[in-house]
Amino acid sequence: MSLAHDFNHQPTSQDEVVLSARHIAKSFGNTHALKMVNFDIHRGQVTTLFGENGAGKSTLMKILSGVITPTSGDIILDGESVVFHNANEARAKGISIIHQELSLAPNLNVRDNIFMGREIIRNGQVDFAEEERQTRLLMEELEEDIDPLMPLEELRLGQQQIIEIARAISQNSRILIMDEPTSALSAAEVEVLFKVIRDLTSKGVSIVYISHHLEEALEITDHAVVLRDGVMTAYAPRRDIDLEWIVRNMVGENFDLGTPPQGYDFGDTALAVKDLVIADPKGGHYNVVDKLSLEVKAGEIVCVYGLMGAGRSEFMECAAGRLKPKSGYILLGDQDISTLSVGQRIQSGLALVPEDRQKDGLVQTMSVGENLSLASIGEFAKGLLTPRSAENKLIKDSIKSVTVKTSGPEAAIGSLSGGNQQKVVIGKMLATGPKVLLLDEPSRGIDIGAKAEVFKLLAEKAKEGLAVIYSTSEVAECLSIAHRIIVMHKGKISAQFDSNVSKEQIMAASGEAVTH
Repeated sequence: MSLAHDFNHQPTSQDEVVLSARHIAKSFGNTHALKMVNFDIHRGQVTTLFGENGAGKSTLMKILSGVITPTSGDIILDGESVVFHNANEARAKGISIIHQELSLAPNLNVRDNIFMGREIIRNGQVDFAEEERQTRLLMEELEEDIDPLMPLEELRLGQQQIIEIARAISQNSRILIMDEPTSALSAAEVEVLFKVIRDLTSKGVSIVYISHHLEEALEITDHAVVLRDGVMTAYAPRRDIDLEWIVRNMVGENFDLGTPPQGYDFGDTALAVKDLVIADPKGGHYNVVDKLSLEVKAGEIVCVYGLMGAGRSEFMECAAGRLKPKSGYILLGDQDISTLSVGQRIQSGLALVPEDRQKDGLVQTMSVGENLSLASIGEFAKGLLTPRSAENKLIKDSIKSVTVKTSGPEAAIGSLSGGNQQKVVIGKMLATGPKVLLLDEPSRGIDIGAKAEVFKLLAEKAKEGLAVIYSTSEVAECLSIAHRIIVMHKGKISAQFDSNVSKEQIMAASGEAVTH
């Protein structure tokens, strides 16, 4: 079975435009998210859309997929003007979207998530056997060993992302919009996805691809479009673009993610992990972390690098109290916190910014301000009452400290860009006054500008004496603000480097193949 097994679209010239957006504008009150944007999708080609958070990328894609309607402008599909009042009307025309934030049901299994809302009905009943058969074929095509009957909540984030992709691909769309499809995928999973994309385009399917992983996106794109502040600032075919072209048109200048902060001495040991062993939380008969020992000093920034399955996230979650260790212990200063709860560790001075900000970092029904004060509200609450003046001051200080771009504390958290939502999660944890801050993939799903702002913030906090430990699967992020780089491979520390290490040395220590 091919993922495109039911397609009747034939590949045509790469110059053939299957969909055009003309003079698209979208306003939300006084905010102009899009300003007279023209955008073309070519049949059987990958059009990559670049831009910082808030540039208007997701707004444009929601318009093209029927999620929202434009304030003005026209959508022309196959030479005819169309109007989509909802996503179902767009899907009926063969347009589907994979949203950046997962839209899956964790209480359902993999099969039911893939066919949710479009069940296979035979003789008046759902044909679960056929759905399961097709799900298995999809998993084979995506080279994932995932049981169709596995509850979604038992899968790691990267696997859930694969299910989201499989669901969209299985709808036999002629235009498939992928908004940050690789944000939680390993390098091997990205490679498989790119093979699937090329299989789809060879059959005439058009792909719109959005990613903050700029170098990765360059590998797959045929055409590149850049949005900035709601305006299309550049367009070019692949042969005419490089990384510098993308960054220059996105942010107006070249800049990097910073350098390790200098000019001060580290303090005493802030966190010490001794012989930490963590069993597989999914019940496997092996240890995901095996006798890990690590010390981090006040003011030091340590990066933990490793491929998917190296044990990075499990180490972070165990240190924060979300996973119980099999053996070993964790010291925060001189205090053994190995048996403390998550809340007790926060009170003692250790905080975690989790990998999945939507699920574990934010409460979607709360405002920006309520999210910022949530973790520290116990510090100034009196009985059942919370002094508003104290809470408001904390919120105001936090918004200023982490430079959240928002219309105000009462704004809905969902109204913020991905980068500003991440700043809220970081601000929430910084408001607790930690001595050690753990960040699991802090740049997931945020653009290069927001990433630089986050890393600058961490460097400033380290100068104030905060011990910072962040994990990443991107080598470029290792070579930024970290004083020291820890490489993990199969649950163990395979190497330690200072900031002068090369990209190739880091990759080799992680077990990743190095190509030249």
